[in-house]
Amino acid sequence: MIIETLSTFPDMYASVMGASMMRIAQEKGILEFHAHDLRDWTHDRHRTTDDEPYGGGDGLVMKCAPIFEAYEDICSRASKPYTIFLAPQGRRFDDAAACELAKQDHLLFICGHYEGIDERAYTLADQVISLGDYVLTSGELASMVVIDAVVRKLPGVLGAETGALGESFADGLLEYPQYTRPANFNSMEVPPVLLSGNHGAVDVWRRQQSLERTWRLRPDLLEGVALTDADRAFLQTLSTADGR
Repeated sequence: MIIETLSTFPDMYASVMGASMMRIAQEKGILEFHAHDLRDWTHDRHRTTDDEPYGGGDGLVMKCAPIFEAYEDICSRASKPYTIFLAPQGRRFDDAAACELAKQDHLLFICGHYEGIDERAYTLADQVISLGDYVLTSGELASMVVIDAVVRKLPGVLGAETGALGESFADGLLEYPQYTRPANFNSMEVPPVLLSGNHGAVDVWRRQQSLERTWRLRPDLLEGVALTDADRAFLQTLSTADGR
């Protein structure tokens, strides 16, 4: 996959993309990453990418002309990228969205700053994404989260091919609790089933733990989960025990 970003602060990506799984993905040749400086497509001596908003108001708005010029230049160099803007009005980002983006061969993230982006630039978007109902300093920060979630889905990035399958939200549920050595720490013991060597029993325990954790902490997620009869029976025992 090729992932490119277009922003006024491309150096922000260095630490995230140069460490951990993002670095490994590039070293393996699974990911090719480029952070472009929007100022490279400006033509005044101050390399201006923003201006005062029409109609008045506080702050500055990113100009659309450099964005269009940069987009056309990037598209001319390789395949036309699937282009994403990060903005509050976008689709709420979730695991399903990450899976969809992981199917693309070439992504371009156009990142806003200041008070926002000239509305005309959004005509370039294939998708607009929001991380949630809060405001960040810049689109660079939001794009890093999306990129990390997407790249983890690419085959070969994680240590095991099925490494992402058991994580929270992969099947619609929160992930089950995890433990490692020692088996007893400060009188807190690892559940005996995990020490039993009975893989079938472990699978059942993990499924039930995921169901219970989701039921207690994020019951809204259960509406989108394909539940088996055994799942429904287990959830019913929880409801009965809790008096719901």
